[in-house]
Amino acid sequence: MTANKELVAVRLEEDLNARLNKLAKSTGRSKSFYIQQAIARFMEDMEDTFIAIERLENPGQRYSMDEVKELLNVAD
Repeated sequence: MTANKELVAVRLEEDLNARLNKLAKSTGRSKSFYIQQAIARFMEDMEDTFIAIERLENPGQRYSMDEVKELLNVAD
């Protein structure tokens, strides 16, 4: 099953577009493939960054390893 996809237009600097064209041609993959991969990795990194910032700004309950072991009844 394929996911629904939406067309998004992106303007690239000439040198970046040339590099992308060269990569796509040399690997037999589409430019869209590499653009999707790059965006997905960037989004994961940004989401992780914002989660980390949120947790630093709004810390919750913290547990030591010993406390976790005790809560879970785990022996050393």
